[in-house]
Amino acid sequence: MSMRALWVLLVTVLVLTACTAKQPNDIDNVCAIFDEQRKWYKESQRAADRWGTTIPIIMAFIHQESSFKARAKPPRTKILWVLPGPRPASAKGYSQAIDSTWDQYKRSTGRFAADRNDFGDATDFVGWYIDQSASKSQIKKTDAYNLYLAYHEGQGGFQKGSYQSKPWLVTVAKKVAARGEQYARQLKSCERRLKRRFFFF
Repeated sequence: MSMRALWVLLVTVLVLTACTAKQPNDIDNVCAIFDEQRKWYKESQRAADRWGTTIPIIMAFIHQESSFKARAKPPRTKILWVLPGPRPASAKGYSQAIDSTWDQYKRSTGRFAADRNDFGDATDFVGWYIDQSASKSQIKKTDAYNLYLAYHEGQGGFQKGSYQSKPWLVTVAKKVAARGEQYARQLKSCERRLKRRFFFF
C-alpha cells in the first residue's frame, strides 16, 4: 500500500470514528441521554411525528436492542466452545436491523443513504417498523409490548404467535414496555426545556 493510500485510509477511519456518537453515560434516564447527545431529541421527535408513535417507545426499543451503541452487533457463536464463530444474524447498529429488513426500509422510504450506525436513521427505521406493525398486525402505535414482539419476530411471526413458545421474549417485551413508561415519565419533566432549547437555536 502506498503512503498516500495509507493516509487516505487513516483519514477515512478518523472521520467515521468522529461521526459516531458516544454511548450516553446514563442510558436509563432519557433526559440525561438527550442532554448528552443534543441532536437525538430532535431526531427521535422527527421520527415519532413522521410515523405516529412516541419518543419513549422509540428510545425504549433502541435501549433494548443496542444500549445506544452505534456499532453494536450480536455476539459471535463459539466453535468447540472456544473459537469465535460467525455471528448468528446480520443485525447491527442502534436498531439491530438485519440486512434484508434494512434494505426493505430503504426501498420503502427512498432513504437509500441511510446508515444503521446513524442515530437519526435508526430512529426513523424503528418508527417505520412500528408503522408496518400497526398496518399489518393491527397493533396500536402506543402498545410497546406487542410492538416489540412484532419487531423481534417480524409481522409474520407475530401473527402466528411464535413468541408464545418463547417465555424469555415475553419477559423482554414487558421490560421494553416498562422502559417506555419510565422514559415517558422522565420526558415530562424535561421536554419543555428540550423543546425550548431547539426552538431557540
